[in-house]
Amino acid sequence: MSKIFNEFIIMKALDWSYDKAVNGVPGFATAQEIADKYLIRSGSLVSRVNSLIRWQNAKCATSGFVNGLGGALTLPVAIPANLTSVWYVQLRMIAAIAYMGGHDSREDRVRTLAYICLVGNGAMNIVKEFGINVGKKLAEEAIKKISGEILVKINQKVGMRLVTKFGEKGIINLCKVIPVFGGVIGGAFDLASTNVIGNVARNIFIED
Repeated sequence: MSKIFNEFIIMKALDWSYDKAVNGVPGFATAQEIADKYLIRSGSLVSRVNSLIRWQNAKCATSGFVNGLGGALTLPVAIPANLTSVWYVQLRMIAAIAYMGGHDSREDRVRTLAYICLVGNGAMNIVKEFGINVGKKLAEEAIKKISGEILVKINQKVGMRLVTKFGEKGIINLCKVIPVFGGVIGGAFDLASTNVIGNVARNIFIED
């Protein structure tokens, strides 16, 4: 499997996972539905987003939640269902945070920014590389100024980063070690990384 093919497969999986996160799958709330539950709570927007991140970490630590995704997700691409289910859950959290920040989660530019969040601690380097002002400066008009050409380049950059993390050998090893929906996803579903991704999403869509 070539590097390009790996990147293509990963981006297809991300697109599929994001679509499911935003538009919904039977038995699971959409990103907007989750966001709405936190928007009606009291407290600052940041505190409500932090509560969502904590809930996401706790919810996804249970094998029942992860196993429940098995019957709802039918993968169209050659990536392990357990890995794609991780991306679905994390992207749903990110899309909910974006919506709480006043952004349209269905907009392609917001989708690309959500993919950047999956890189974790390296996300801000990508954001800065392409001159995107995040947080409170990331108004809807600012997002619209990100050209289609830049979106393609960002997606390529994210794809390369994820290939490095979950490249061909890594994906194969993941399949051998972790049975599909065989319980908590262990190394792939790392609570620490999910928390980092949530914090990055908050920094991009909510805070300076």
